[in-house]
Amino acid sequence: MSCSFAASPLARREFLNPVCGSSRFISPGRIYQPRSKCEISRRTFVFRGIVASGASVIGSSLITEPSPGMERLPFKPEGYNFWTWRGHKIHYVVQGEGSPVVLIHGFGASAFHWRYNIPELAKRYKVYAVDLLGFGWSEKAIIEYDAMVWKDQIVDFLKEIVKEPAVLVGNSLGGFAALVAAVGLPDQVTGVALLNSAGQFGDARKESNQSEESTLQKVFLKPLKEIFQRIVLGFLFWQAKQPARIVSVLKSVYINSSNVDDYLVESITRPAADPNAAEVYYRLMTRFMLNQSKYTLDSVLSKLSCPLLLLWGDLDPWVGSAKATRIKEFYPNTTLVNFQAGHCPHDEVPELVNKALMDWLSTVKPQASLQVL
Repeated sequence: MSCSFAASPLARREFLNPVCGSSRFISPGRIYQPRSKCEISRRTFVFRGIVASGASVIGSSLITEPSPGMERLPFKPEGYNFWTWRGHKIHYVVQGEGSPVVLIHGFGASAFHWRYNIPELAKRYKVYAVDLLGFGWSEKAIIEYDAMVWKDQIVDFLKEIVKEPAVLVGNSLGGFAALVAAVGLPDQVTGVALLNSAGQFGDARKESNQSEESTLQKVFLKPLKEIFQRIVLGFLFWQAKQPARIVSVLKSVYINSSNVDDYLVESITRPAADPNAAEVYYRLMTRFMLNQSKYTLDSVLSKLSCPLLLLWGDLDPWVGSAKATRIKEFYPNTTLVNFQAGHCPHDEVPELVNKALMDWLSTVKPQASLQVL
């Protein structure tokens, strides 16, 4: 799957739950100070035809050299390690020794999106980066995708591969997957770090307006809608996986273009060439992206019991800083660090994110290793 997945403005808005905040600009890495409540409202983004867990660029030419002074995970077209989960092949990277830290990528990305974070974190920790089912180098399984599928995958990954208490770190979709996994296995998750996380707060009014499908909808309208969706989404997927289109989308969500290079583009285009990628994309867009209301941030956060870190790119055009503020207000055991960055601060300003994450990790108290069932 590619991080160049297309979605309607409604799907993207519902999935990422953008909220508007103040127009302040924050120096990179500044620690959040409590402020008055931000008024939460949804805003419509300019439709570019692609949902990406990617970045934004200001230049037009791609670079191939890593950031100066930054060690980068070598790109391996064949992938690193594989684990069989429920009969499906799951890709992951592991480096370093110490307390475990598990990195979970965003929608359409892969473990390679943590290329500048894995080597640095591995100097002190045992770092895992896993590809969610349907993405990256993991199998493009033809299943009904749901947030709980990835929750179960991460929970089982902790039990079968990590085998000891760990901190979960997630960007975008991976952030929400980290949250639900932490709630699902609280004794084995010592902390959660979110980078511009997906997920939305509940809307009681929307829930009260939902009604059962009529016979007309089930028998006639629903099949027609599915045919139309397949045609439209099939075209959008073909368009979205073109390298030029990927670069265009990456330009919309990074503020700094220096880390948009051939490595990043190939890590997106290669999974999209899988024969099942188009069908997985269709299922993600129609069964997952458009049906997020039953899993809300407030319902998950109300069950969370470990420390929470928010590493937030305040210049993200999809998930504004007010969302981070609202999360902190809802869940007081939260540390918030703001960056002048877009949707993927870990790849845009990795040196700042690495420092903030490692500073926070040093405060997280490890738990005794658990017996794996």
